[in-house]
Amino acid sequence: MPAKIVDASALGALLFGEPEGEAVAGRLRASSLMAPALLPFEVANVCLKKVRRHPDQRDALVVAFGMLEGMEVAMVEVDHGEVLGLAERTGLTTYDASYLWLARRTGSELVTLDRQLQAVSATGA
Repeated sequence: MPAKIVDASALGALLFGEPEGEAVAGRLRASSLMAPALLPFEVANVCLKKVRRHPDQRDALVVAFGMLEGMEVAMVEVDHGEVLGLAERTGLTTYDASYLWLARRTGSELVTLDRQLQAVSATGA
């Protein structure tokens, strides 16, 4: 089973029923998933933004967020010094650079809906 690195944008689409969620599910199928240890914080922030925008959907959003715990995503510590250097070279945030660093370190595909992160990942910069 191939390993894939999954970021908060991709998992958010899946958990919160966004239109891109089905495509993400297809890309993740039959894969073992990994992410930097910051993933739950980022997904929680996605949930918070959605709750603020749609307070009437709060309960459903919180339930959807809770499904993250049941997903088998291996949380991996990253080398923060290397991530900082990668962020400097690529113009990414250190958060996004953490996903890219992990993908490069493991030789795994990065599954993201973040356009800038995807572009940098595709160029190998």
